[in-house]
Amino acid sequence: MLRAHPSLLRELVERSERLRRRLASGGGAEVRRQLEDVTYTLCVITGTRQLDTALYVARQQLADGMRRERPLRR
Repeated sequence: MLRAHPSLLRELVERSERLRRRLASGGGAEVRRQLEDVTYTLCVITGTRQLDTALYVARQQLADGMRRERPLRR
């Protein structure tokens, strides 16, 4: 299974959270459109259909990536 680069996943997760906050505090049509774009991208990358599920999968993939990284040798 292909996986998105962790930096892309992190950026999309952060952007979706930021846009959700802006929408909840009265964001307009442009914020809604941007959130729809990010949601679509996250869903495609994670193989899901809903934003909450996509965020969960993205966070799991980020956590898995952190566990697999080995510390630098000295």
